[in-house]
Amino acid sequence: MISVRDFEHALKLTTLSPSTKTEWDIRTPDLNRPGMQFCGFYEFFAFERPQVIGKAEMAYLEEQNESSRKEILERYFSHPIPCVVICRNLIPPDELLSVARAHNVPVYSSPLVTSKFVALAINYLNRSLAPHITRHGVLLDVYGIGVFLSGKSGVGKSEAALELVKRGHQLVADDVVDICRISDNRLIGTCPEKVRHLMEIRGIGVIDVKAMYGIGAVAFSKTIDLIIELETWDENKAYDRIGLQDDQIEIMGVHVPHQTMPIKPGRNLAIIVEVAARNFSLKRAGYNAARELTALIQDDSNDYK
Repeated sequence: MISVRDFEHALKLTTLSPSTKTEWDIRTPDLNRPGMQFCGFYEFFAFERPQVIGKAEMAYLEEQNESSRKEILERYFSHPIPCVVICRNLIPPDELLSVARAHNVPVYSSPLVTSKFVALAINYLNRSLAPHITRHGVLLDVYGIGVFLSGKSGVGKSEAALELVKRGHQLVADDVVDICRISDNRLIGTCPEKVRHLMEIRGIGVIDVKAMYGIGAVAFSKTIDLIIELETWDENKAYDRIGLQDDQIEIMGVHVPHQTMPIKPGRNLAIIVEVAARNFSLKRAGYNAARELTALIQDDSNDYK
């Protein structure tokens, strides 16, 4: 379901004719331009999608006489259309608004040209209709890498995130991260609106990162590229010291690179997270320091044979 209010606000639409609906049962992130329907072809009519009227469709309607135009629109609006958006701030004929009101279909106006509005609307619908889950953790933009810090409560995620913000990186979400899958291999993380830009620091309380460090210290959303799990150092656990292991975690069918980072007094978590982000960038570009070292050791061993 798509919220009518959110749709209007996100796409900055002007209401020409309202309706009593608060939600639309839209299930696909696609739009329909009704040029063929205005010409009388209804065999393949995607009436369940938002309808977009551009310059061509409006010019066709304006060429019709009043009775023909009303007949075209009566047949068109007899289908359960969610809404109609008129681009370029074009002025619709009176018949369009009156018939839309009679069928309780909202009509909006957008200043954008049709192609730009369609791209913007599809992007919005893609995000709104994408599968969503909520995870506990902190999401940051570190050197352009979306780093998700996970771990048990009190392990130091927020403190590490605050130090990273002080070092010039951006906070996306603290404590609660809304994750949506926008494609088969891409996850986007955002923060719930009510707690956006807020961070909880034990011993201090809730702080507003945007007010304290400026607009450049926060970001609205970010892809989740790397998950770093913070855990208390366990002397009996064997940790990967070379970096040859490439672990992953599956979230909604998407496999995300995962690293476990043991926490010990004296370790500077912010610097280690920065290094992890830079190292991830190098790996994604095709350079793996651990594998290069292994190859050199193997070459030296072969030389002594």
